[in-house]
Amino acid sequence: MNTLLIRGAVFPLFALLPLAAANAEGFVEDSKLKLQLRNVYFNENFRDEHGMSARAASTAKSERTEWAQGFLLDYQSGFTTGTVGVGIDAMGLSGFRLDSGRGRSGTGLMPVHDDGRAADAFASAGVTAKARFAKTTVKYGTLLPKTPVLIYNDARLLPQTYQGAQVTSTDIDNLTLTGGHLDRFKLRDSTDSVPLVPDGYSGDKSGDFNYAGADYKLGKNLRLSYFHGELENFYRQHFAGIQHDLPLGPGVLTSDLRYFRSSDTGSAYSGKIDNDMLSGLLSYAVAGHTFNAGYQKLSGDAGLPYISGATVYSFSNVGIGKFIEEDEKTWMLGYGYDFAKVGVPGLTFSARYLSGTDGKSDSTVNEWERDAELAYVVQSGTFKGLGVKLRNYVYRSDFSRGRDSNRVYLTYDIVLW
Repeated sequence: MNTLLIRGAVFPLFALLPLAAANAEGFVEDSKLKLQLRNVYFNENFRDEHGMSARAASTAKSERTEWAQGFLLDYQSGFTTGTVGVGIDAMGLSGFRLDSGRGRSGTGLMPVHDDGRAADAFASAGVTAKARFAKTTVKYGTLLPKTPVLIYNDARLLPQTYQGAQVTSTDIDNLTLTGGHLDRFKLRDSTDSVPLVPDGYSGDKSGDFNYAGADYKLGKNLRLSYFHGELENFYRQHFAGIQHDLPLGPGVLTSDLRYFRSSDTGSAYSGKIDNDMLSGLLSYAVAGHTFNAGYQKLSGDAGLPYISGATVYSFSNVGIGKFIEEDEKTWMLGYGYDFAKVGVPGLTFSARYLSGTDGKSDSTVNEWERDAELAYVVQSGTFKGLGVKLRNYVYRSDFSRGRDSNRVYLTYDIVLW
């Protein structure tokens, strides 16, 4: 994507913002202000049957356990009236330690000081200028990108955020076009804004990330997507996906096929990358039950590249493992149930199992993971929107430490405006 083109489209936003006061009707009337409370308990115990020498295991942490309270204040203005509408979004994030210890820190909930102790509290804020013309929206500032080539991570106390520009257009029926340029980010447990690097990279180089793509709905049952992303001087990546819903008997069979093509680019600071990853998942939903099975294969040089700390758009990006090592083959089984079918709306259960084999890292990669989740969201009354989620993860591998993890999430959304 042409970076200068994106910046040329974005910078005039700041010149238009003073006009908001003169055309503030939609700006104010369509504004939204929400506070989300997040209370998270995280416990992880390590198992050292494989992946670590006895000497190393004797000095490593045997567990990580922390409890923290997070606050996410989210303001989204409407757009001013007129041909070009202008608005502002703002986000305030803060986290407070409730329980931790030098020997139990590092869960990703709170920042960790040099002495190994978790911070008492941390906070950050972000502002986004935005403009809308017809059905095209341009944003510049703090972003939460969600595309197949980059998804922000929101699996702990506070979300990972990015800095840059994004353009989204739905002017053509059933077609969504997206493009962006990012140059900095904050990890989910940090207030530091840092340059972009690929996950696992330990050098001193960095690059900007450019992405563009399209999602197209072909009728009610077929969805197509294509995206391209490039981290300058590290890697470029193509993605193509197909999703299809097929009514079958009393239920619906959904097929989801995803393909990634990745290669190094420019100076190739993180080394040679030249691989393909193909994955497919079949899901059958009937009477509240959902059964799914899938297979994924990565072939070529290196593992699947992605931005540090981000979530990978893969069925195998689960609670602990990602199953995207060089030449790894992974099969997956899953089950879910929605208790609304038996008169308990808001209550859901899901479980899944993944097994990856024949991968390559510092040694041969064989790994498996078993996950279970029980969640409930209050549907009505004073505490409507109050949610509780219980997660249990069991992970074993012959190239890294095994883990047993239990996590509890309490969330509550309060609409302030």
